Amino acid sequence: MRSVLSLLTAAALAAAGLLATGQPAAAADADLIRNGGFEAGLDGWSCSAGSGAVVSTPVHGGTSALKGTPAGQDNARCSQTVTVKPDSAYTLSAWVQGAYVYLGATGTGTTDPQTWTQTPGAWKQLSTSFRTGAATTSVTVYTQGWYGQPPQFTDDVTLVGPDPGGSGPGPQVPAAPAGLTASATSATTVGLSWTAATGATSYKVYRDGANPTTVSGTSATVTGLTAATTYSFQVSAVNAAGESPKSAAVPVTTPSGPGNPGLPAHALVGYLHASFANGSGYVRMADVPASWDVINLAFGEPTSVTSGDIRFQLCPVSECPTVESAAEFKAAIKAKQAAGKKVLISIGGQNGQVQLGTTAARDTFVSSVGKIIDEYGLNGLDIDFEGHSLSLATGDTDFRAPTTPVIVNLISAVKTLKAKYGPEFILTMAPETFFVQLGYQYYGSGPWGGQDPRAGAYLPVIHALRDDLTLLHVQDYNSGSIMGLDNQYHSMGGADFHIAMTDMLLTGFPVAGNTSRVFPALRADQVAIGLPATTNAGNGHTSPAEVNKALDCLTKKVSCGSYQTHGTWPALRGLMTWSINWDRFGSWEFSKNFDAYFGG
Repeated sequence: MRSVLSLLTAAALAAAGLLATGQPAAAADADLIRNGGFEAGLDGWSCSAGSGAVVSTPVHGGTSALKGTPAGQDNARCSQTVTVKPDSAYTLSAWVQGAYVYLGATGTGTTDPQTWTQTPGAWKQLSTSFRTGAATTSVTVYTQGWYGQPPQFTDDVTLVGPDPGGSGPGPQVPAAPAGLTASATSATTVGLSWTAATGATSYKVYRDGANPTTVSGTSATVTGLTAATTYSFQVSAVNAAGESPKSAAVPVTTPSGPGNPGLPAHALVGYLHASFANGSGYVRMADVPASWDVINLAFGEPTSVTSGDIRFQLCPVSECPTVESAAEFKAAIKAKQAAGKKVLISIGGQNGQVQLGTTAARDTFVSSVGKIIDEYGLNGLDIDFEGHSLSLATGDTDFRAPTTPVIVNLISAVKTLKAKYGPEFILTMAPETFFVQLGYQYYGSGPWGGQDPRAGAYLPVIHALRDDLTLLHVQDYNSGSIMGLDNQYHSMGGADFHIAMTDMLLTGFPVAGNTSRVFPALRADQVAIGLPATTNAGNGHTSPAEVNKALDCLTKKVSCGSYQTHGTWPALRGLMTWSINWDRFGSWEFSKNFDAYFGG
C-alpha cells in the first residue's frame, strides 16, 4: 500500500503542475554536482546500506554509471550535499533507467522537489527545479529506487544554477581533520572521533588506507574487526569542492576476545541421537570416534511448549536395542572428557518447541537444564530452538533492545546458567538461516506488519549473549535461498552458500537494511559451518570437495568463486554436522574429510 500511495501522490503532483519540471538556466549558471557522471567511482556520493556501485554497463554517457540495488527496507538512496546560493533558482536533472527511479532534493528551505519515472530498458531524463530559501546555503540531491524493485541506474546528474561563490573563489576544499583518536571498545569494534574541519559537509573514514566509509558527524564506530589485530585509521573532510588530504594515521590494536575453553583451534561438532532412533541407527557414547571435539546430546525436550521444564532420557530399549545403561553412558561421557572432548545437552530440535513466555517458565528452564547438566556431568548447553520457539512481538523492531518475553527470558535464563557454571561453561547455538541471515532483509513482522514474526528472531539472542557464546553454527541446510551481502540470492548445496552465509556472520550486516542497526560481526573462533553429514541427513548436503572450497575461501581467500568475501579468517573454528549417527551411516565421510583438511 505504501508504494502505491507514494507513486499516486507523485503522479498527482506532476499532473497538477505542483512538481517542477525544469526551467532554463541563466548564462552565468554553473553545474554544481561533483562527479555527476560517476567517472570517479562514488567520489562525492553517499549510498544507504552500501547499496550503490559504479558499473560500466549500462551507461548513458562516458564510461560509468551508478547502479543502486534496493534490499529489504532500504531503497538504495545515493545522495550528495551541494553548496548553493540563498534565494536562487536551480534545475536538477539526471538520466535514469529502471523500475521506479526517483530524483529529488531536500533541505532547499522551500518546497523540496521529487520526480520519478518507470523506464525499464531505456534511458530517460528526469528534471525538476526549486528555489532555495533566504538562508539556505546547501541542499542534498538524491537518486533512489523503490522497495522490492530490481536495481536502478543513474548517470549524468547535473544541478545547474548560480555559483554560490559568485565572482569570488567559491567553496574551498577543507583542511584535513585534526585530533583523530581511536580506541578499541571490544575485540571486534573500534570507536573513532576527531575535530570538525571548517567547511566540511561529511567525512570519510579509512581503515588501513582503503575502503572509506562516509559519515556526517565527527565520530564513527567501526565493527567487524578481528580480535588481537592492529589496524590503522585515517579520516578526511569532504564538501562540494572536494576531499581534503587524509589525517595522520592512528593505529589501534583490538584486544583478545574471550577464549573457547578447552577447544582445539579447529573443532568438529556433531549431534548424537541419544534419546531416539531413526534410519541412521543408534551410536553408543563410547563408540563416538575421537574426531569429534564437541558432542551435542540430542535432545532435551520440554514437557509442554510453554512449561520450560526440560527433560532428557536415553533412547528406550524398545527403540534402540543396543542402548547402553545410564551408568555406562555417564562413564563414557567422563572418558570423552578425560580425552579433552566436550559433551553438551542440546535443547529443542525439530520437535522440541520451547517458548519461555513467563518468568516462571524461565526459572523452570534454568533449574531443569541445570539438573540435566549436573546428573550427566556435562560441559554446557546447546540452544537448538527451531520452528515456532522464537518469534518477535509486533513493535519489537530493534535487535539490540528486545522486548518480546520469549526472547528476553531465554537471554536471562542462559546468562543465569553461565553465571552458575562459570567461565568453563560452553554455550553453542544452532539456529536456521531463517532466524539469522534472513534478518539482513527482514526482521520480525516489520515496521508495517505482515511479515513472518520469526524472521531474524535469533539475532537479539546471539547479540545479547555474544560475550558468553562459544560457538554459533547456523544450519546451512533445510533452507530456502537467502540474500547475501552482495545482494544476490544464494542457494544451499554448494560452497557458495556456505561462503556467503558465513561471510555475513564474520562481517556483520544492517538488520532489515537499517544502517543504524548493524548486527556486529562475530569473532572467527566463535563460528562454525553447519552441514548435513549425508544426503539422508537433510536437504542441502554438500560434497567434501565443495566443503573444502568453502573452507579455502573463508580461511585462505582462494577458491571463492563469484562471491567476494569481506575478509579472510584463518581462525574460523570449524564444522558442525547433523549428525554423528548419519556420518557413521555414510562411512564417516564427513569426519574423515574434516580430519584430512585440518590435519586431524
